[in-house]
Amino acid sequence: MTARIAYADVEPGTELPPATFPVTRATLIRYAGASLDFNPIHWNERFAREVGLPNVIAHGMFTMAEAVRVVTDWAGDPAAVVEYGVRFTRPVVVPDDEKGAVIEVTAKVAAKLDDEARTVRVDLTAHSDGQKVLGVARAVVRLA
Repeated sequence: MTARIAYADVEPGTELPPATFPVTRATLIRYAGASLDFNPIHWNERFAREVGLPNVIAHGMFTMAEAVRVVTDWAGDPAAVVEYGVRFTRPVVVPDDEKGAVIEVTAKVAAKLDDEARTVRVDLTAHSDGQKVLGVARAVVRLA
């Protein structure tokens, strides 16, 4: 865990360190086991295509969780995130090859919300294969 970020040191517009997260079919199988979400759209290419998807897709909650890692790493404490929500705009398509897919995440402090509670709103953007995969992704973070 890194040192906690001080509320006094943060201003709107502060950019968080960006990150990229690789996603392979093996990643999806491990996540399915951990989450107990064995929907075949996350592992069976034939089924995914039959229901109109371009290929196997990452779990939405997996994509959401990877994105917020930018915030938790920056804040220095996962418990600092007191609220988090996203809209799913496109799925993360995961080809069956050695490379898989990559989720690219950037974030910045959009506003200071409450001086007494030391909370800020962080807006995130997440892309995969040049497409925005999360919309209106926002976290409320309580800083030190």
